[in-house]
Amino acid sequence: MTDLPPLDALETTLRPLWRRAQAGDEAAYRQALELAAQRLRGFFGRRLREQAPDVEDLVQETLLAVHLHRGTYDDSLPVTAWLHGIARHKLVDHWRRQGRQATEPLDDLPEALHPVVAPEAGGTRDLATLLAWLPAAQRDAIVDTKLEGLSVAESAQRRGASESAIKVQVHRGLQKLARLVRGGT
Repeated sequence: MTDLPPLDALETTLRPLWRRAQAGDEAAYRQALELAAQRLRGFFGRRLREQAPDVEDLVQETLLAVHLHRGTYDDSLPVTAWLHGIARHKLVDHWRRQGRQATEPLDDLPEALHPVVAPEAGGTRDLATLLAWLPAAQRDAIVDTKLEGLSVAESAQRRGASESAIKVQVHRGLQKLARLVRGGT
């Protein structure tokens, strides 16, 4: 295994590559994935010493997930934090498939690289707080169908509205919630 730079040095190298990759630079994308693969081999290798053959499989599964979900990356967060989040999920899935539970900390990111949420941001992202920003019809339709698990027909009957109206209210409400979460209005 090659010596890898510390995580903050990796972030310094990986972030500009990832930004260029997100903009369509294929060479930067390949280079970013190579750096990510090196880091992932170390991450999984330390946790799966007795299962060394599984390390490369997990690296490939994680890189595939990174590729498939690259559009979900939030540029305000460290790339390494996002990458390690995906890797942790893959490792836990691997352990579950084997009937094993995590007994050691999964997170080896230094505290400085964890995303920080301002205290005021936590309250505004609370579901109840977000739902309060919606018109009553949208809020009620979302609560009925998405939180309480009612069908559109059941929600329509409960609210005295047509099924089409409930579908429209849910759609518009979810769009507005997405804008609120992204910081819009």
